[in-house]
Amino acid sequence: MAATNWLQRAANAVRAFRDSDHPGISLARDILWVVAVVGGIALILYLFAGTWPAVVTIESESMVPHMNVGDLVFVVDENRFGGLVTWAEGQMIGYSSFGDYGDVIVYRPNGADSVHPIIHRAMIYLDTEGVIESGLGAYYDEPHGGYITKGDNNPYTDQPNLMISGIGVIEPVKEEWVVGKALAAVPLIGYLPLHLPEFAAVVILIIIIHDLILARREEKEV
Repeated sequence: MAATNWLQRAANAVRAFRDSDHPGISLARDILWVVAVVGGIALILYLFAGTWPAVVTIESESMVPHMNVGDLVFVVDENRFGGLVTWAEGQMIGYSSFGDYGDVIVYRPNGADSVHPIIHRAMIYLDTEGVIESGLGAYYDEPHGGYITKGDNNPYTDQPNLMISGIGVIEPVKEEWVVGKALAAVPLIGYLPLHLPEFAAVVILIIIIHDLILARREEKEV
């Protein structure tokens, strides 16, 4: 009986929230609707891609001309739609993506979550630790095996030529550092995530103005 009463009270509260004409509650309904839509899209993307984030935005020119600043890139699990193929492997089997051999991967540099992931092409895979030549004419001992990556527009590979503040020299990419591989890119759409706070503020402002206009119309009709 107590459970039935609780359910009835909850149903009445939901009904009152849904049918209320109060401006504040109306605004809350609109915001919840936006959140539900965005959350639903995110869930669908995750189920399709098998990884998160399922989309990334190109923020630099390191992949020009195959990916440009503002492109929105769809990312899937590295083993979805076939295994991950390096540039060296792609050259042998004739597999290419985004204008060159092999797959473009998204990875966390040195496994760090404190910086944005990097999206570059997987060039080769080192099975074990070893010594590789940098583009600067020097040799470096690599601490472990992993993918050697490179931006299509960069003269040198990331390892060991790229250094990130607070992270250090970028190491070969371990498999667990790989977020996923790039599947497709949509030009310009990526500018939206780059300016997400501004966009969210505009949407909320539009909702508030819309609700105020409706409230005034209802007052005039009364």
